[in-house]
Amino acid sequence: MDSEDDMHDAYDADSLDEDFYSGGTPMGSDDGDADYDFVDNESEDSEDITSHRQQQNYTILNISDIRQHQDEDISRVSTVLSISRVSACVLLRHYKWSVSKVHDEWFADEENVRKAVGLLEKPLEMPHTRELTCGICFESYPRVEMSAAACGHPFCGACWRGYIGTSVTDGPGCLMLRCPDPSCGAAVGEDMINMLTSNDDKEKYSRYLLRSYVEDNRKTKWCPAPGCEFAVEFVMGSGSYDVTCNCSYSFCWNCTEEAHRPVDCATVAKWILKNCAESENMNWILANSKPCPKCKRPIEKNQGCMHITCTPPCKFEFCWLCLGAWSEHGERTGGFYACNRYEAAKQEGAYDESERRREMAKNSLERYTHYYERWATNQSSRQKALADLHSMQVEKLEKLSDRQSQPESQLKFIIEAWLQIVECRRVLKWTYAYGYYLPEHEHAKRQFFEYLQGEAEAGLERLHQCAEKELQVYLEAEAPMKDFNDFRTKLAGLTSVTRNYFENLVRALETGLKDVGPSSNQATCSKSSSSKNLVGGKGSKMGKVKVTGTSSRAAVRTSDDGNLWSCEHCTYANPRSVNVCQMCEKHR
Repeated sequence: MDSEDDMHDAYDADSLDEDFYSGGTPMGSDDGDADYDFVDNESEDSEDITSHRQQQNYTILNISDIRQHQDEDISRVSTVLSISRVSACVLLRHYKWSVSKVHDEWFADEENVRKAVGLLEKPLEMPHTRELTCGICFESYPRVEMSAAACGHPFCGACWRGYIGTSVTDGPGCLMLRCPDPSCGAAVGEDMINMLTSNDDKEKYSRYLLRSYVEDNRKTKWCPAPGCEFAVEFVMGSGSYDVTCNCSYSFCWNCTEEAHRPVDCATVAKWILKNCAESENMNWILANSKPCPKCKRPIEKNQGCMHITCTPPCKFEFCWLCLGAWSEHGERTGGFYACNRYEAAKQEGAYDESERRREMAKNSLERYTHYYERWATNQSSRQKALADLHSMQVEKLEKLSDRQSQPESQLKFIIEAWLQIVECRRVLKWTYAYGYYLPEHEHAKRQFFEYLQGEAEAGLERLHQCAEKELQVYLEAEAPMKDFNDFRTKLAGLTSVTRNYFENLVRALETGLKDVGPSSNQATCSKSSSSKNLVGGKGSKMGKVKVTGTSSRAAVRTSDDGNLWSCEHCTYANPRSVNVCQMCEKHR
């Protein structure tokens, strides 16, 4: 992991041995006497970390904001180049709304740019005659009923409406509309659209123009959440790609999938493809079925003896073990439950290759299932946490405020805890995709990763337990409870410690666990020091958590004296008198 100077501190130096994530401090003990005092780190490093957390490298835009940004860009180009707003809009569309690109290209070769986008330097007028012939329908109309782009080619109003209407119906391509004359490339601007077409087509054109500002602009993207109409303007080269829209949906700016730190976009793409691909179906078929010797259709044997009959129209009867015709089997080959031919052939090596392939497919499928099930479970837990967060914001917070006689402004620590749970569930979910693609041969790195992942799961479960079950006591109380402030301190402490651990876990995984060498011994020796660095270590940059109070320190000492036992599943420190973990309810 990173050196101590680069890691965040969750505890004071004198309480390192009381490491929260190693189960030394009984955060969830029943006596409720533990007091958690948060000591702010006054160093500049702490201020840097805080400002980094609060720094936002993107801006959320609504429809009005997008239109305002678009108008400002058009006005800027129009002013600098001394051209009309319509011409400036045509230029910006052509260069994907990049103001700097328009300026560079224009001042480098104005003539070539005009030719490329269809802007004539000197607009031409229609011939000055009483009647003109339409270039589409070839009917003659008075000059006042004819219209033309900057090129001067005259067309009647009906033909213009039909031409523009068809183009608008076809989609956003209408934004690059040119003169109907096949030999002309003059641009048809928004002014002609508004003058010549119907109100419906005007609205569609305006909507396409607005959307093009987001979809063609490399600095902006629509939020991918269903039904969301917000766009995001992103500052390139500013670190994390994670973006949270005003609709509460978090996604990756780079690939527009849901936010997936600590996994990179390429790994996410592979994982999603694997979850949707037919490859796992084929692995399952290979691992759990055999082909009929006659028609080659895969057959799954889920019960019964070794006598298999293929489905119609094949109806071939064969032995499941050796795939030979059943007519050649009987008592001398082992009967219904065994096959001497198969055993003999297996000893001779005749079935080694097929069995090896089937075994490999089965192992591969089991490994994928292991990671996918845990990935999906954390996704479900995150969705449940989101629902609980909404319920807390809408209903329970007001109820808790009444029951405990606390203003809602003093209960924000509960919302912060639930927001942290939601975020940690997301991170934990993607660590399983990370673990799936971690190279098999890097045993030390894999061993250390699984250790850190287990610690993260245990810590998150403690926070979730406190925010969900322990809070219920105060929600159901008939009168204000004296120990509510102790609960506030405990939950805020768990939130802070869990946040610090997960932030550093993400940072460590994003760097590829670079401090773990190829030796398994090194990984084993690194567990203690590096995991403490993740949660806290001397000289680190986060605010510190110090356990104070006589009872909590006494509890830690009793742990050292052997009066507590640590649960193997969640590492919670339980009294010797109980045989079931008070946190995860697993037996000792």
